[in-house]
Amino acid sequence: MKSLTPALRAIIHNASEWKPETRDTALCDTLQAMMQVHVAAPYLLNHELESLLRGHGQAGSDIIHLTDYVAERGSDKHIAYAASKAALENMTLSFALKLAPEVKVNAIAPALIMFNTDDDADYRQRSLNKSLMKIAPGEQEIVRLVEYLLASRYVTGRSHAVDGGRHLR
Repeated sequence: MKSLTPALRAIIHNASEWKPETRDTALCDTLQAMMQVHVAAPYLLNHELESLLRGHGQAGSDIIHLTDYVAERGSDKHIAYAASKAALENMTLSFALKLAPEVKVNAIAPALIMFNTDDDADYRQRSLNKSLMKIAPGEQEIVRLVEYLLASRYVTGRSHAVDGGRHLR
């Protein structure tokens, strides 16, 4: 007989906003918006849904945080964004400690994955030149990593860079 207890297999925190610091928006508003979507929401959801993630055996559930390449490097035009993604990356470590061994908690830190339809040729080329692989691999690159993390029974507390070797430039 199936259990009637609600269960949750995984949480993938992919909500994001990419606000730069501008003269049009108060700095505290930019910082608050970035911290709300990248830190407060995942923090609260992870705590509120913890009981639904537990009870499926060792490594039976997952939390995956989508951070960003800039969490490790920083950004001079998106300071609050980079700081909030770095905070999310740090929360990955803390939740991994808190929820192990039942729940695995990892982060994915992408750089360029795909272009927007309105990105011009000059921008595209400059962006491609930032990585060693010189491609925009598309969303399947992230999908395959998510599938790997969900299938793993042993990987937790790690941030997985998907940056085409950009960190070596």
